[in-house]
Amino acid sequence: MSTRKKRLLELALTALFLLLASAALWFTDADRLIISLVPRDLAIAAAQSDSSRAWPVGNLFPWQQLYKWAPVPALVIAVAALAVLLASFFTAKLTQWRRKAAFIILFIALGPGLTVNIVLKEQVGRARPREIVEFGGSHQFTQFWQPGEAGTNSSFPSGHAAIAFAVMAPWFVLRDEELKTAAGFLAAGLVFGVLVGIARILQGGHFASDVLWAGGLLYLIGGLLAVLMNLSKERSAALQVEA
Repeated sequence: MSTRKKRLLELALTALFLLLASAALWFTDADRLIISLVPRDLAIAAAQSDSSRAWPVGNLFPWQQLYKWAPVPALVIAVAALAVLLASFFTAKLTQWRRKAAFIILFIALGPGLTVNIVLKEQVGRARPREIVEFGGSHQFTQFWQPGEAGTNSSFPSGHAAIAFAVMAPWFVLRDEELKTAAGFLAAGLVFGVLVGIARILQGGHFASDVLWAGGLLYLIGGLLAVLMNLSKERSAALQVEA
């Protein structure tokens, strides 16, 4: 089986896992169950139901710091990729990294940027946990696949978790040549994304499914973009033969 077909099969299995995990959350009503276990300050909630201050644990260390610094690692990776991309036009040794650097920039722009924060969060309208009736808000709870009435900057999916998961970007460009390094970035992205997602749940900002889909979508977008840009080992070998 070619590398391209293996990558597409991997994406299909990832999508299947995402759907099965989502179905489990839906049938068990785990979204509401998990968020109901988060401590709330009822006095603040009564006065300011849509304020994160009513969810005090999320404002403690390390959750507040994870929320605040969530975008930084991915932005550092993006800036480094941009520097490599620009330098590749002046340094012959970096030419082989041009496509990979362009991938990382596009991945972060299209994943957390366009797909998550502009398209989905602005259109789905899912109310955040602190905005639903069960927790003193004014909106009805909706599943992630149901159109909501909360307007723009909605709960689905988690933007902060998405940009945290984007730390996995180098996985897609290094996995054929430097598997251990690539796996390190993948693990770091998954762990960081989950931790930031937990912070957002503790702050009443997102449901578990919002975090799940932030990570799942990022992986699917990265994998598909890597296939479309033909970043496989087979292509690298072909270029070396031509050289």
